[in-house]
Amino acid sequence: MAVHTLDEIYTKDALEMQKQRYAAAAAEFEKRFSTKAGRFFSAPGRTEVGGNHTDHNHGRVMAAGVSLDVIAAVIPTDDGIIEVHSEGFPADRVDISDLSVHKDEEGSSAALIRGVAAGFSENGHRIGGFRAYTTSNVLKGSGLSSSAAFEVLIGNILNGLYNEGSVSAVEIAKLSQYAENVYFGKPSGLMDQMASSVGGFITIDFADPAKPVIEEIALDLSAAGHSLCIVDTKGSHADLTPEYAAIPAEMKAAARFFGREVLEGISKEDIVANIPELRKSCGDRAVLRALHFADENERVVKESEALKNGRFEDFLAEVRSSGRSSYMYLQNVFAASKPAEQGLSLALYLAADVLGDEGAYRVHGGGFAGTIQAFVPEGKLEKFRSTMESVFGQGSCYVLSVRPFGGTEVRL
Repeated sequence: MAVHTLDEIYTKDALEMQKQRYAAAAAEFEKRFSTKAGRFFSAPGRTEVGGNHTDHNHGRVMAAGVSLDVIAAVIPTDDGIIEVHSEGFPADRVDISDLSVHKDEEGSSAALIRGVAAGFSENGHRIGGFRAYTTSNVLKGSGLSSSAAFEVLIGNILNGLYNEGSVSAVEIAKLSQYAENVYFGKPSGLMDQMASSVGGFITIDFADPAKPVIEEIALDLSAAGHSLCIVDTKGSHADLTPEYAAIPAEMKAAARFFGREVLEGISKEDIVANIPELRKSCGDRAVLRALHFADENERVVKESEALKNGRFEDFLAEVRSSGRSSYMYLQNVFAASKPAEQGLSLALYLAADVLGDEGAYRVHGGGFAGTIQAFVPEGKLEKFRSTMESVFGQGSCYVLSVRPFGGTEVRL
């Protein structure tokens, strides 16, 4: 694990604000623990660019670490207790002498802390106690994956304090996913953690989930004349876990028809040829979601090739196609259980109205509520932002940059 300075991690226009942010975190740490912080760590949120709901079926994704992150001021301790005070939340205390799954912790930060520590220990890495104060500007429920950033942060702290940085970013991502799946109780794929842990603009092929293939892609959005925007529609994710869980479950039901556990390796042609039997076996929505997977998996390849060959407009066309597929076939833009709440649909309509044939827009992340993503031409940025904020509130449109580094220790 490398150590990076503030001016390596953050853009010039944000550097002074970040200095103040870290200083405030250090001051709050000292206030709460009556001692000075000795180390600092950071993990970014992520944006999914392509591969909507493909990772959990061992498909391909395109993603990027973004300029919003969770940071921690830290000191190691020798008492076997991990104590984390996160701004705005009650403190979490985890005794690492007990790394069993606690059902009463499901859905909590303590579950993530215990799960990451357990993953480290079970895979032969050292663990130990520490005190930390964290603060985050990765909006919860934004589709930027605040939970993955927190998991990756904990992993980087354990890596830096007790393993001399020897645990790779890829392994930290896997151990973070383990914590979320087994301890937190959410059946997520690996994309969120991998994008946060590795950083930059990347494609990931999960065909062999034990050895994901990661490729970095050079993309200068400003040189292409576009900004990356995330619009928070302020929708609630409460009670939506069954909607999320149904997507991988239905895709895997379609895969089982072919005698496989996941859809990776099953061709679109095979799916189409067996639609009548698939409909009877697992229902129309599962068929549509399987078709989405097949197309979306290939779409990531097309997006990657377009960027590598300087065909930015072709890349945007594939992003638009991804958005249509998610809306029509994956069906994760609104929850069937909450038909009156369709903030994402409204945001997508507004994006189409402002952008016309320019730029691109799509549902962002898991879907059903939360955020959309848009690549907005610079000439339309202010109109796009003002339109979105007139509907969803001041500050609901985030203009982001791609962060070159994933989880890291920070040298002030």
